Amino acid sequence: MASTYTDLGLELMATGENAGTWGDKTNANINLIEQLTGGVNSQAVTDSGTPTALTIADGALTGTAQHRVIELSGSITGNRVVTFPLLTENFYFIKNGTSGAYTVQIKAVSGSGATVTFGATDKGYKIIYLDGVATNTGVIEVPLGDANEVTLTGTQTLTNKTLTAPKIGTSILDTNGNELALLTATGSAVNEFTLANAASGSGPTLSSTGETNVDININPKGTGVLKSATAAIKIAGTETMWVPASAMYATETNGAEANQVETTALRPDMKVMDFADTADDHAQFSVAFPKSWNEGTITYQCFWTPSTTNTGDCIFGLQGVSCGDSDTIDVAFGTAVNITDAGIGTVEDQQVSAVSSAVTIAGSPAVDQQTYFQIFRDANAGGDTFTGVARLLGIKIFFTTDAANDA
Repeated sequence: MASTYTDLGLELMATGENAGTWGDKTNANINLIEQLTGGVNSQAVTDSGTPTALTIADGALTGTAQHRVIELSGSITGNRVVTFPLLTENFYFIKNGTSGAYTVQIKAVSGSGATVTFGATDKGYKIIYLDGVATNTGVIEVPLGDANEVTLTGTQTLTNKTLTAPKIGTSILDTNGNELALLTATGSAVNEFTLANAASGSGPTLSSTGETNVDININPKGTGVLKSATAAIKIAGTETMWVPASAMYATETNGAEANQVETTALRPDMKVMDFADTADDHAQFSVAFPKSWNEGTITYQCFWTPSTTNTGDCIFGLQGVSCGDSDTIDVAFGTAVNITDAGIGTVEDQQVSAVSSAVTIAGSPAVDQQTYFQIFRDANAGGDTFTGVARLLGIKIFFTTDAANDA
């Protein structure tokens, strides 16, 4: 009775056959088993539309599908296919060593079973398993991970397990499968969050760690507001300072007139600085900015009321200078920045101007300085056409902070 062969090419010798050659055939089988369990085959991939067909050689070591490791090689100029013979049931380590940004598909020579594909830029290893089902052989990829990586599918419950430096994907889901937190990766990242719990009586801590000095950035989306519970958290940025006319004083030279104007008895009286339309009247005030001020430019807005129904343009100007300890106060103001606002046409109506452009304060603004301001009406300017007294009620100053408080 003649020998038969397995699907992987091993010779099955019939009883009483192969007299005198049994040893050679047995050695051939052993060599083939060694090749199947640990051999390496470098297989050039055909650079044409014809698939590269791996083969099984009965009783011989020449089959290209009879090695544990198969290294695909060659330069390819298109997507290529590599096929295994039907009925082959085994697992393989496949290395895609081809050059060229094209896919390489691994499949059975025929049938409609599963396939495995190397992506166009995937030049690594894959572990595959062939199920050996006749006419429908499937090629199944076995997940290839780190040496200590465990891949779980479905819902898993880990009880009292220690995860040392686990790698998490792009999201963490809640128990309903909805996104709870999203994660992004930054190349060469060196700064991170550190979470610390606390004993009774103390709160847990969220810290930024890494380099010596590291900010924490918490960014609301769109028009969202940073809150603690339901209250908005105050953050560094634009701040407002109100300076009423009652805090101002007329200059000794070309001074405006401090006045109190009654509207109707026992209704709001107006504390104003009156600026005439015939000369450039001036008033002054001073402030000590908080330490959190960034010592940069400021802007301002005029609140005033007309004494006549005229609708011409009124021009106000503001200039400032800062003085520190031991500085002389006998110093020139910085460049004035003007605001033009048209009369509203009704006496005793509230008027609010637009916000000015940036005002640069002279001197060298710094912490613990007093800043002197001069507000004036540029009545002699060709653009000031408002006829009547402009009654300044106060100004709003906008400045920028760069610290959370004045500590």
